[in-house]
Amino acid sequence: MASSVPSAATDSLATTTSVSSLATIRTELRLRWWVEVAIIAVYYGIYSGIRDLHGANSVNKGQALHNANRIIDLERDLGIFDEQHVQHVFLHFRWMLSALNDFYASAHFLAVGGVLIWLFFAQPELYRRWRNTLALCTGLALIGFAFFPVLPPRLLPFAEYHFVDTLKTIGGLWNFSSGPANDVSDQYAAMPSLHTAWSTWCAFALASSWRSWWKKVAVMAYPLLTVFCIVVTGNHYFLDAVGGLVLLAAGYALARMINNVHPERPPIPPERQPVKAHA
Repeated sequence: MASSVPSAATDSLATTTSVSSLATIRTELRLRWWVEVAIIAVYYGIYSGIRDLHGANSVNKGQALHNANRIIDLERDLGIFDEQHVQHVFLHFRWMLSALNDFYASAHFLAVGGVLIWLFFAQPELYRRWRNTLALCTGLALIGFAFFPVLPPRLLPFAEYHFVDTLKTIGGLWNFSSGPANDVSDQYAAMPSLHTAWSTWCAFALASSWRSWWKKVAVMAYPLLTVFCIVVTGNHYFLDAVGGLVLLAAGYALARMINNVHPERPPIPPERQPVKAHA
């Protein structure tokens, strides 16, 4: 009686075939890792240059405070200006806030880089769409940063708003006042929240190719944790997070339009086809 368990040789052959199939897709799409690294490096260089040109050093703090008050007034009208209350619930958990300060400063770079690498090697047929989505939503964010600078909650006058700058009072691995964090940050770039846009991008990019529903649900914990982090550390308002989601939606819509005009997606092998839900 033949065994129903695949042999090691069969598993090895299937793995080799799968790897070969992925390599073929990357070849058909003309994807080269060194080209992608160069594109990302040049794009980030241009983004950084524009960001620094319109960054906190070139923005009047009074203008950023005025825009922050506009957001606060709208949140009060909507009944959602509760960031300060949320933060104060967790202020005595100093170890957690220290960890969240580090999470805020570094996790989004690591997560985005990891997802891009995973897409390139494991899901090449989806890579360009999600890479373009990321690039477009990041580029669109510069418009908000340049024309609507916003003072984050942690920099608001304490006597009036009682927000705590957790990075300054509790600390972490980074410091916005000096060093690398100062070089890669615009402290008045609160609206929209790129942290929210990027973390949700990571979740959707991963979920778009997974068949398991529980994995799709589980990965959404990352953007939820990010929103909690940006609020409890005093770096963003709730509406900043909403702005980040709108930003991502716009970036995705533009990326789909580009893909429709210049379709480059090869046929997906049957074993990689997503499972369709039955009505």
